[in-house]
Amino acid sequence: MTLVVLVGGARSGKSRLALDRATREAAPVVFVATGEAGDDEMAARIERHREERPAEWRTIEEPVELERALHAVPAGATAVVDCLSLWVANVFETRPVEELAAAAARVASARSGLTIAVTNEVGFGIVPDNALARAYRDALGWVNATWVEAADEAYLVVAGRTLRLT
Repeated sequence: MTLVVLVGGARSGKSRLALDRATREAAPVVFVATGEAGDDEMAARIERHREERPAEWRTIEEPVELERALHAVPAGATAVVDCLSLWVANVFETRPVEELAAAAARVASARSGLTIAVTNEVGFGIVPDNALARAYRDALGWVNATWVEAADEAYLVVAGRTLRLT
């Protein structure tokens, strides 16, 4: 049906826009959560995100196997993937992230229901001073470009406002 990608900076309103769009759909919603609670601050973030979602939404917590998680979303349901940035952080050092991202994007774009993917844009800032951070920035940039290429709609989100990417 439709793949929508929302890309922007931290706290730009991407997740709120994804939730709003999913709520407007006349379909069940499956939220694919990629974050892991590695510390207390992240656990609190995850809990806040859980509280923002309607109770009737199903959640699939999958930090690594994104393609499999998308296959588990029923046909016709709306899928919200939040977020690609955390998924990349979870896999880029140990797995072929480019190959996995392309496969997951193909699944997302071929679904019969709406898929909304949220991701951060981390390439607007300074060049990181260490190799690991540069590798992450580069991998996420590639993943974002791959998902936007597969998308029917893509938006840059800044301060809760969207700019359609063409």
